[in-house]
Amino acid sequence: MPHRPIFAALAALSLAGCSSVPKPPVPLAQHVDLERFMGDWYVIACIPTWLERDAWNAVESYRLDADGSIATTFTFRKGAFDGPERRLHPRGFVVDRASNAVWGMQFVWPIKADYRIAYLSEDYGQTVVAREARDYVWIMARSPSISDADYRRLTDFVAAMGYDTAKLRRVPQRWPATPNSGSSP
Repeated sequence: MPHRPIFAALAALSLAGCSSVPKPPVPLAQHVDLERFMGDWYVIACIPTWLERDAWNAVESYRLDADGSIATTFTFRKGAFDGPERRLHPRGFVVDRASNAVWGMQFVWPIKADYRIAYLSEDYGQTVVAREARDYVWIMARSPSISDADYRRLTDFVAAMGYDTAKLRRVPQRWPATPNSGSSP
């Protein structure tokens, strides 16, 4: 069969196209002080899960419980600033106690989704939460907006981890001003 070498070469090229180069592990924040990390985080941008595709005013709130787990409340408005409010209550479980940067986030028992604090600013004002699968990522801050320079720096960090930043969605945030903090969730 004179075509056998051609078919073998085409098959080899096809299989080579299917293989993927393994990515290095997602970097981790060196150490997360859980007490300082607790509280409200505004979602500035994300590669969204199906639940978040139309989220506005998204805020993730964490509370460290006595058993060491993290009570989480994810609140957002669906489709608009005045859209219906949605609330989810997953529970976080610290998996890596040396860094406190790797959690399992449980929305439904017994499944715990991969949740990695890949970046955390020294002042605990900005963070990037990633996943080894590089399917979802969240850029969050203690305030509802960040500077353009900070946004570029954080999206560059996300790209360096191997994410497709074209999939990032900026989450619309608008909050009434308050006398003490300038904004509130």
